[in-house]
Amino acid sequence: MSIPKTMKALVAYSKDDYRFEPAYPTPECGPDDVIIKTEGCGICAGDLKCSHGAAMFWGDELQPSWVKPPFIPGHEFLGEIAELGENVKDFQIGDRVTADQIKPCGECKFCKSGRYWMCQPHDIFGFQHTNNGGMAEYVRYPKGSVIHQVPKDMPFEDALLIEPYACSKHCVDRGQIGCEDVVVISGAGTLGLGMVTYARMKNPAKLIVLDMMDDRLVKAKEFGADLVLNPGKTDVVKAVMDLTEGYGCDIYIEATGHPSSVVQGLSMIRKLGRFVEFSVFAEPATVDWSIIGDRKELDIAGAHLSPYCYPFVIENITNGNLKTTGVIRNTFPIEEWEKAFEFAGGKYGDFKVAIKF
Repeated sequence: MSIPKTMKALVAYSKDDYRFEPAYPTPECGPDDVIIKTEGCGICAGDLKCSHGAAMFWGDELQPSWVKPPFIPGHEFLGEIAELGENVKDFQIGDRVTADQIKPCGECKFCKSGRYWMCQPHDIFGFQHTNNGGMAEYVRYPKGSVIHQVPKDMPFEDALLIEPYACSKHCVDRGQIGCEDVVVISGAGTLGLGMVTYARMKNPAKLIVLDMMDDRLVKAKEFGADLVLNPGKTDVVKAVMDLTEGYGCDIYIEATGHPSSVVQGLSMIRKLGRFVEFSVFAEPATVDWSIIGDRKELDIAGAHLSPYCYPFVIENITNGNLKTTGVIRNTFPIEEWEKAFEFAGGKYGDFKVAIKF
């Protein structure tokens, strides 16, 4: 496969300067690298927040900048191997692959203890020029990338959900769901839906899904929720309390990124319950921490990335256990990235929007 010297790419030069580049330099393949020809790249809420200048990416008076421009965005991507470094033995030209969004260093104490998803340098595709992302025709997987084979016959719209669904799986696993648990998932976007369809496989006593958008609740019901509620129309705290004899839910998973969802969850979770925080917030969430300690003695769990989740997700998307129908409705060419980002914000009812090459 002959690789051209330039490619189409979206490049972020600053928080106010994203540009489509029709002839950006194609990544070069080192002896330990894998170069893929990109098939497509999903647009994550993190990509949107970064493009909007969120402080967690670009820094402010309280935190340093994390991104390293100029960089090519995108971490939800897959493609076909176009070039292999001479030291790469486990893959072949033409393999269809994807990878964990983090490129572990292999040297820090987290990597050495198997907890690579919390790697101290924390190099993630799509935010630094040293690890450019998937909104380009070609991407370099450097040495240490956690690469996975994708079935050749997996539909494109399903394959693009591997990365977000892997994140969803890790989040649900952090909740330690049992068959007697009443579980509430707050948020039914793409990641929330991934949590719903996977949590259904855990067979909880009751799976309740909350969202402010009714069309998302319809999809959540289709994907396995027992009960769906709109907090804009229903007193959801009262509803959950009524369903649980006044005790509250056993597990609450926060997947909206809105501070009100945190307060809502702390109000409806039972004593000794488990609260799982997944989302990235655009603003601080302020709560009375005495609820967590003195009042309810809660277990609080965070969830970050998708360690060891890709093989399961790939297998269960393939066999249909994880539902995907209708999650990706619109795709756009890279030249129309601004329109794609607009649609990805959800204003037209989309769950997941992708750029397709």
